[in-house]
Amino acid sequence: MPLALLALAVGAFGIGTTEFAMMGLLPDVAGDLGISIPEAGHLVSAYALGVVIGAPLLAAATSRMSRRTVLIALMGLFVAGNALSALAPGENWLLAARFLSGLPHGAFFGVGAVVATGLVAPERKARSVSLMFLGLTVANIAGVPAATLVGQHLGWRATFLGVSAIGVAAIASLYLLIPRTPGHTPGVGLRGELAALRPLPVWLALGTTVTGFAALFSAYSYITPMLTDAAGYAHGSVTLLLALFGVGATAGNLLGGRLADHAMRRTLFGGLASLVAVLAAFPVLMRTEWSAAVAVVLLGTAAFVTGSPLQLMVMEKAAAAPSLASSANQAAFNLANAGGAWIGGLALAAGFGATSPALAGAGLAVLGLAVAAAGLAVDRRRAAAVAGAPGRLVATHLPAPAEHAHR
Repeated sequence: MPLALLALAVGAFGIGTTEFAMMGLLPDVAGDLGISIPEAGHLVSAYALGVVIGAPLLAAATSRMSRRTVLIALMGLFVAGNALSALAPGENWLLAARFLSGLPHGAFFGVGAVVATGLVAPERKARSVSLMFLGLTVANIAGVPAATLVGQHLGWRATFLGVSAIGVAAIASLYLLIPRTPGHTPGVGLRGELAALRPLPVWLALGTTVTGFAALFSAYSYITPMLTDAAGYAHGSVTLLLALFGVGATAGNLLGGRLADHAMRRTLFGGLASLVAVLAAFPVLMRTEWSAAVAVVLLGTAAFVTGSPLQLMVMEKAAAAPSLASSANQAAFNLANAGGAWIGGLALAAGFGATSPALAGAGLAVLGLAVAAAGLAVDRRRAAAVAGAPGRLVATHLPAPAEHAHR
């Protein structure tokens, strides 16, 4: 695998750290700014909103630029957003800075996925995407716990300054390791790229991402109360258990990349089916501490097996606009984050028990399987229509060659 993938992974590590570290720093931020924990939670939403808006917008706006230049510029915006977060004098300024930090997230992964797949042979595309996403999953093992520890001892502002430093290292890596390449598909243009997102198979692929990962976030958003109220863990143990989730996610990401290079569809369906099984088993697995720890690892593994095949599937469905489609898929991941957390919260608020968000997630994963199956059916129908197109039929009724006609 090319060394250039390391530069993408460094950027992904910084993005993953700043995205998830805020969840562990909410009490510190709230106390320092004199706001409530729920008010501080808006900072998480501001970042996610930045991702959803910035992913397609920035990918479209930079469609004529060199992808290397785009990646460096996006990481520069990331550094600026985190530096401004560290210097924010109050809640509103911090909200704006977090929104700014989220803007480059989706476009970076979207353009980065296109660059990663362009660096390797066709049979290694999924593996190259999984290696880029490795930075994101490793952030859950090392980056987020370290950022939380720094924030608790040196203040939350020091955390964002540290993340900015990671961004600067990523810029240097991108500049040195990413080859100079042209922009998006020549001759397509912005209108052509937007048109590439219109077909139904593209939207079904994006719908699979939303429903499949909403299943994950329905459970993961409420993993702390599950571990403490159902499994009996002390609050101080949760950080270590979340690192176990990162271990599972890293393993699933690498496994999914390797399997998807051989059978993308089977890997996707297998991952979603595994997610259904794991989430459905949560009420049983959360009864003891050891089985709850196993459940956290399995959740990360099952969910992230689907990451690379989902990314590749969307890019293939919109081949004329791979960067825009890939960035739109990142927006879909964040819609899944918000929607899954909302649905899991509804189950919890309805009084169905601490593990009810996981059962709601199992239902969402079943829906994801249904959307993926619908996409497969559309693909087969279109393939059959092409195979039976009039142009092909005409060829079977061409006049016989002259020598046969003479006979």
